[in-house]
Amino acid sequence: MSLLDEECVSRVEEALKAFRKGKPVLIYDFDDREGETDIAIPAIDVNWKSVALMRRDGGGLICVAIHPYAADRLGLPFMHDVLEVASEKIESIKSLLPFDIKYDSRSSFSLWVNHRNTYTGITDVDRALTISRVGEAVDSVMLGKDFDFGREFRSPGHVALLRAAKSLTYERVGQTELSVALAQMAGITPAVAICEMLDERTGKALSKKDAMAYSEEKGFPFVEGKDVVPYYSEFKEVEEKLFV
Repeated sequence: MSLLDEECVSRVEEALKAFRKGKPVLIYDFDDREGETDIAIPAIDVNWKSVALMRRDGGGLICVAIHPYAADRLGLPFMHDVLEVASEKIESIKSLLPFDIKYDSRSSFSLWVNHRNTYTGITDVDRALTISRVGEAVDSVMLGKDFDFGREFRSPGHVALLRAAKSLTYERVGQTELSVALAQMAGITPAVAICEMLDERTGKALSKKDAMAYSEEKGFPFVEGKDVVPYYSEFKEVEEKLFV
């Protein structure tokens, strides 16, 4: 990592250490993208207290970002593709399909699920079960094992699944890709629970300044997309040389 700025390396490596311990990391994307900070926790390590933390201190949507290979193995489609197929039978859906978000080329949303052993699916305990078991499902298929996703999960549910782009941090650089890239570099299961941090005083996203202050208060690493992308690029170069 000799070509990277020392501060960039330090920030990313602190985040990787936290992920390896199953601890939260704050991920800010870019000033010219969403301009938002997400609380990110490895899915396999999520418990009900983790969900309560994201719900209370984040306040946004609690999702699980999943590596594209695992999403393929588990049969998790993009929601846009599901709606395109459904629109052939339900005419009213067609008007919803044009994608016009200014900061991105497409959505990473896949299915919304609950684990079949949950009750309502929305409680901290229920969502923790769903999220951690999604993490375990991803772990299984990344190791080459089979996993019957429909046997354990039902849809619709209360946990949104997100498919990371196939070229992590190259094709798309949202928190979905940044969190999965961090998990991959940390050598852990590439499934990460993420939740946007919102500001109840302004009604907008929590500012980067306030998110950094929160990270200092809680002792959670704070990392930006501008740190993760170059670090991941060098990580991939090294990885490719090792396996030539």
